[in-house]
Amino acid sequence: MEKDIYFESIKEEILNNEITKRVKDYSKNRSDLRTYASIGKTLEEAGKHYGEGIIKKYAEKLTKEFGKGYSQRNLWLMLNFYKYSQKVQTVSAELSWSYYCELLRLENDKEIKYYSMIAIQLSLSVRELRTRIKNKEYERLDEETKEKLNSNDSQKITEYITNPIIINNKNRYEEISEKVLQKIILEDIPSFLDELGTGFTFIKNEYKIKIGERYNYIDLLLFNYIYNCFTVVELKIGELKKEHIGQIEVYMNYIDKNLKKSIHGKTIGIILVRKNNKYVIEYCSDHRIKAREYVILS
Repeated sequence: MEKDIYFESIKEEILNNEITKRVKDYSKNRSDLRTYASIGKTLEEAGKHYGEGIIKKYAEKLTKEFGKGYSQRNLWLMLNFYKYSQKVQTVSAELSWSYYCELLRLENDKEIKYYSMIAIQLSLSVRELRTRIKNKEYERLDEETKEKLNSNDSQKITEYITNPIIINNKNRYEEISEKVLQKIILEDIPSFLDELGTGFTFIKNEYKIKIGERYNYIDLLLFNYIYNCFTVVELKIGELKKEHIGQIEVYMNYIDKNLKKSIHGKTIGIILVRKNNKYVIEYCSDHRIKAREYVILS
């Protein structure tokens, strides 16, 4: 019977990986990724020689010899991992194989790149990454930001804010005023911060500032610890209007003058509206300001 060199090569990769993981515990993840990429390459070559059905055959034989971990699905993932690694040249060893099992379900390489980046930046667990993928976070980025991600151009913090922002009305409030909208957000502030994107933390709602002789109240004051800047959030229940731009710009300038330190970046502003008006934002000269629609789910 002719010896199957492809199967023997896969067996050798698995055995070498097991030895490496026992001897050098610190290199477990790097060894896993190298091994699975190599297995994927061999599977591609075996497929050309024997046809796609060879993956099912190898899965059965490897499971008998090595136990779980080499199912047909996992071998397909290894094949896809190899193909992906060839397109991007290098894959991050900061992410374990469990993360790539989630990422490789995506068909769009740009999506994989985005979710890989935020998983590393935010130290996301596999479960947290899975939730962000399920919530279609990448799909809710604007097209300009997606293009910049693909071209490796530098991005501003405001470009990662998804659109629309999903707000869960868990207590099923029927009439939504600005106060009620703020209350809904505060009832689940962690989910809201995750919806905004990377690195946002909550400081205070109804943040009081004094302009001249009058007091004003910022709906939500946040800080972004990755980009090191304050964030002013204003909540509106209708369509974006030009006066909303003027209002939030005043608040941002106040924070920059009275709260921001020299080590901080310039304050940014987010206006959450039920309906955006592209013409208003198009003629806004302050690019730190972003308008985003929100959707309330009961």
